[in-house]
Amino acid sequence: MELESILLPGIDAKRPLVIAGPCSAETEEQVMEAATCLARNGVKIFRAGIWKPRTKPGGFEGVGSDGLKWLKRVKAETGMYIATEVATAKHVFEALKYGVDMLWIGARTSANPFAVQEIADALVGVDIPILIKNPVNPDLDLWIGAIERIYNAGIKKIGAIHRGFSTFDKKIYRNLPQWHIPIELHRRIPNLPIICDPSHIGGKRELIAPISQQAMDLNFDGLIIESHCNPDKAWSDASQQVTPDVLELIVNNLVIREMNNQSTENLANLRKQIDEIDNDMLELLARRMRVSEEIGTYKKEHNMPILQEKRYDEILSKRIAQAEQMGMSSDFMKTVLVAIHEESVRHQMEIMKE
Repeated sequence: MELESILLPGIDAKRPLVIAGPCSAETEEQVMEAATCLARNGVKIFRAGIWKPRTKPGGFEGVGSDGLKWLKRVKAETGMYIATEVATAKHVFEALKYGVDMLWIGARTSANPFAVQEIADALVGVDIPILIKNPVNPDLDLWIGAIERIYNAGIKKIGAIHRGFSTFDKKIYRNLPQWHIPIELHRRIPNLPIICDPSHIGGKRELIAPISQQAMDLNFDGLIIESHCNPDKAWSDASQQVTPDVLELIVNNLVIREMNNQSTENLANLRKQIDEIDNDMLELLARRMRVSEEIGTYKKEHNMPILQEKRYDEILSKRIAQAEQMGMSSDFMKTVLVAIHEESVRHQMEIMKE
């Protein structure tokens, strides 16, 4: 995939690229106040939601096309670039008519191939950066599919936005980060810029700073953060917005770790140890699977069912407790044990077929 830079003219390539502004454009006064403060603090790209997809009807769903006039005024009076979310072809045409410089496709839309294709068709012949949020559910192929649809429309300035993944059990985050998914996205499309959305991942303003730092530690290219001059009075997503001054503090305190020319000999030695440990683990897992096959043979000979629930529950509880004592999380160990058990069951099912 041959991609071009999403950086707009006059924007420094130094990480992080910062896109900021209120969740929603509410009034012209609110938009101009936020833009003026953010511009004064050095933000170059102003974001605001014009059309807001809501989970339930009856909520604030955006001011619609009238808000694009306010964004155009932001661009004229502050010199900032302007960006907004689009979910239909009509949104695309309206946004382009008012000179919007950057568009993004939201999580609900990127989950719908028909909607993405409609937007892609509307973008044919357009030459502005298009950012694509991950789908609401952790489906990497669906995310890549959305990216490919936009690319196939002739768009070369493409970036991804990682905003986390929906979960029934909210726990700490509004949307689980599941960092391994954007990491795998980067592995598959190495030249694709990835922007982190800590506002939607955290859902709480106090989580924006630590999530932003995690994104930088993972070498993300930028951040898209919701910023409102009076967050508590925001018409949507009040709890996850920060003031422009707090945003400036967050960005200024980020530690940016770059590759340099220092010796990596010590790192190479540690990586060699990891490789050796991984090889040992693979050998142990192979041995475990061979034992599982022997158990499968015994079960077959004695007409026993494969799944022994009591034994499985015993393994889970004991191994998870051991892992916690060794400093590993219970969630991590449960994931590992479930995967090993599924593979063991697969091996035993093959034995049963013989």
